[in-house]
Amino acid sequence: MTVVFLGIDLAKNVFALHGVDAAGKPCLVRPQVRRDQLAELVARLPPCTIGMEACSGAHHWARQFAGFGHAVRLMAPKFVAPYRMSGRRGKNDAADAAAICEAVQRPSMRFVPIKSELSQCRLAIHTVRQGWVKARTATINRLRGLMSEFGIVLPLKAGDSYLRTLLILGARATLAAAARKKDRLSRWAVALSERRGYWKAVVAVAAKNARMAWAMLAKGEDFKPVT
Repeated sequence: MTVVFLGIDLAKNVFALHGVDAAGKPCLVRPQVRRDQLAELVARLPPCTIGMEACSGAHHWARQFAGFGHAVRLMAPKFVAPYRMSGRRGKNDAADAAAICEAVQRPSMRFVPIKSELSQCRLAIHTVRQGWVKARTATINRLRGLMSEFGIVLPLKAGDSYLRTLLILGARATLAAAARKKDRLSRWAVALSERRGYWKAVVAVAAKNARMAWAMLAKGEDFKPVT
């Protein structure tokens, strides 16, 4: 019997596999597959549809399995949960793999796009940076609390701080490249930096970029480079 749909319950070291044929009958049930065996086992299978939950390591395995010729589908765990057996029988890795195999066959299932390595690297940079920002914010809040004990109360900032950070970073990159360009926006940014100073120019560029982004979203238009 040929595996048509395969559900894989991902883990750190030991994986569970549940595959069914075209009639929906189980034809590959492997509740314990070591990490160093998984790629070789999947590579030997004929092209089939593989379902996995979009959890840690899922995008890495998805890219690898797609390279073997399989159609890989990632699903949010909350969409797989309704297909798990209730009671004690459903509380094991083999049952999870069977639920994933069942869920991936549903026509109405919503799948998670597979990220490329570049996309994951970009996300990792943002995640690490955001972690440092949270640690900094926690330190600032502790200092604010201590200072308030001595009667010094500092004001709070409003708005989405992370979005503001991204706008400032983008403005700094824009200003750094503006000196080598001759378009109207670059000339304006360079002149403003010379007239009012670097940081005021960065904030002004960030504000202009925010207004342009809002205008594109509000009007549904694509970005048109300034000449």
